[in-house]
Amino acid sequence: MTEPSITSGEIRKALTGYRALAWMTGIWLIALCYEMVMKYVYHVEGLNWIAVVHGWVYFVYLLFTANLAVKVRWPIAKTVGVLLAGTIPLVGIIVEQVQTKEIKERYGL
Repeated sequence: MTEPSITSGEIRKALTGYRALAWMTGIWLIALCYEMVMKYVYHVEGLNWIAVVHGWVYFVYLLFTANLAVKVRWPIAKTVGVLLAGTIPLVGIIVEQVQTKEIKERYGL
């Protein structure tokens, strides 16, 4: 049985979703760092909602990244690395830039 081929349009759509979620995750992770500084250094309460939003955005990032990984057939180790990049401030955005360039070159997007 042959595998169904993935079209460049499907890859482009998955890449766009991944890119958007990588940036949103990065921005909300910076906001989470701000929330933690405000809470533990300045003892400001009431910003706990930032952690909740970040958690949900990161969850959706995981889904979009896994979707892209399946479509472009990333190895498991690379997939896990890209997933974990979203847990370190700014690293997820940098990894997104590198992966986007690689995918665009590889698939002629």
